[in-house]
Amino acid sequence: MGVDIDQAFVQDPQHRPGLSITQAQGIPLIDLSPVTTTNPCPSSMDALVKEIGSACKEWGFFQVINHGVSISLREKLQEASKKFFAQSLEDKKKVSRDETSPSGYHDTEHTKNVRDWKEVFDFLTKDPTLVPLTSHEYDDRLVQWTNKSPHYPPGFRDIIKEYIEEMEKLGRKLMELIAMSLGLEAKRFEEFFKDQTSFIRLNHYPPCPYPHLALGVGRHKDPGPLTILAQDDVGGLEVKLKHKTDQEWVRVEPTPNAYIINVGDIMQVWSNDAYESVEHRVMVNSEKERFSTPYFLFPAHDTEVKPLEELTNENNPPKYRPYKWGKFLIHRKDSNFQKQNVENIQIHHFKIA
Repeated sequence: MGVDIDQAFVQDPQHRPGLSITQAQGIPLIDLSPVTTTNPCPSSMDALVKEIGSACKEWGFFQVINHGVSISLREKLQEASKKFFAQSLEDKKKVSRDETSPSGYHDTEHTKNVRDWKEVFDFLTKDPTLVPLTSHEYDDRLVQWTNKSPHYPPGFRDIIKEYIEEMEKLGRKLMELIAMSLGLEAKRFEEFFKDQTSFIRLNHYPPCPYPHLALGVGRHKDPGPLTILAQDDVGGLEVKLKHKTDQEWVRVEPTPNAYIINVGDIMQVWSNDAYESVEHRVMVNSEKERFSTPYFLFPAHDTEVKPLEELTNENNPPKYRPYKWGKFLIHRKDSNFQKQNVENIQIHHFKIA
């Protein structure tokens, strides 16, 4: 993979893997049968919406079963992912990401003072994806991001595209349920995703000889509205308990064939803090490699992100200033290639005091 072990050590104590891990209770497990079967009864739908709302409010994370995604397709993608990452570094780098597009292969990212112990392959939902050329406020020029196409394993691109179609269907169902849990029309969020900037990421975490000193992914929050994660049976994902001390984390034990869902920063803004984006991280394993596949649901580049009017009033005024998603996204992308002297852009920069 090309990871420098010494550089992968966590140097900042606040990012060092904590000792206090809660395993007695897990994030909510929700059955999506009412929206994946025909003619569900109204009471089961009402109960499901209530469950979704409670999970978003209390945890920001939940797992779903009976989600309607083909298990055989998920397994096919995982096998293809394993074959891709098993190639030599030289072959993988033939489809490396670059400054013209973030899609493709890359290894170990920096999250603050942590060097993440992983390698990834990113693939855009829409090819091409339309985005701003720069993050400058008055620059209206646009560019197109396109996908890299690995030659190995055979049919890799087609498998990814078929899987993305399943993720789009599940994403729509979840966004409708979340909308209803907020008291909104089911299709309220649909307008934001007509020209989405979503992408899928294939993660590979090799065994780490010093798992107590490194992280697979450092603590972070997701910038979009929603993330759908498939993880293998190795596990490693940990979620920070809301409103608790820095050291309290919950390990998300793998549930066969389930998906792990979390709301991100955009949903926090849209809901005006009714639902909160929660920190999470990935622990590495000293003996086993781990594979996971997150699908990041992102809106169109020209989406103005701000608290929804239906969820604000005189007693609950907007808590965030509006920002353009495309400009925010490009600012984040540029930080992958340019050393930043300041903290990368976050939604708290738009918080109204």
